[in-house]
Amino acid sequence: MALSTILFLCLIAFIAGYVDAVVGGGGLIQVPAGLIVMPTQAVSTVIGTLKVPSFIGTCFATYQYLQRVKIPFLRIVLFTIIAFTAAFSGSLLLTRMSSQFMKPVIFFVLLAMAIYTFTKKDLGQSVQKNDIQFPMLKGILICLFIGFYDGFIGPGAGSLFVLAFIAILGYDFMQASAHAKIVNLSTNLGSLILFIGKGVILWPVAIPMSICNATGGFFGSRMALKKGNQFIRKIFLIVIVATLLRLGYDVFLH
Repeated sequence: MALSTILFLCLIAFIAGYVDAVVGGGGLIQVPAGLIVMPTQAVSTVIGTLKVPSFIGTCFATYQYLQRVKIPFLRIVLFTIIAFTAAFSGSLLLTRMSSQFMKPVIFFVLLAMAIYTFTKKDLGQSVQKNDIQFPMLKGILICLFIGFYDGFIGPGAGSLFVLAFIAILGYDFMQASAHAKIVNLSTNLGSLILFIGKGVILWPVAIPMSICNATGGFFGSRMALKKGNQFIRKIFLIVIVATLLRLGYDVFLH
């Protein structure tokens, strides 16, 4: 592969890592770019290769969040196990059937999310846990459904985790992003193990991209922690709109 192509992918990986560290959705940047500049590679090879920098970048971003945001240990361990299993199952199913039939449903769900977040200005600006009933059960269901979605379809899963943790569990944007990073780490790992097992990863591309994604994740997480909930909310809305455009293209134009 040409050096210029790898350098371009490294730049994309840095930007994706930055966005992903703030609120998720870095795959919306990496995946289309990867498919465009590696047209001769199988889709599974491109997706599998891009999972490596996504995973490494999320590791660095997660570490940054853990320095500042308190996470209940036992709860997050349970959430990650559920999400890992669900993502692995989703990726396994993807190798046996198409995910196209679910995309129209996801499109309208994301549209509702965007409208809800835009109109509810105070969403995620403070913690609202006092009135939440059965938080553990709800958290498990969130990780089960979105984890499966991440393995089966993928785009915007990190943002889905953020919104679900805010709207259902009462977290603010900072806490939701921190929890989403850790859970998303497990879903990436679940899918990555499957792709490694199939031997489809282009390591000469994945390794330099991972370094750049991790660097972007480092700066993105630091910016999110510095700027706070309002900054994360703005980036979240941008990512949701980008997800809608991507899925809208797949559903209505592709």
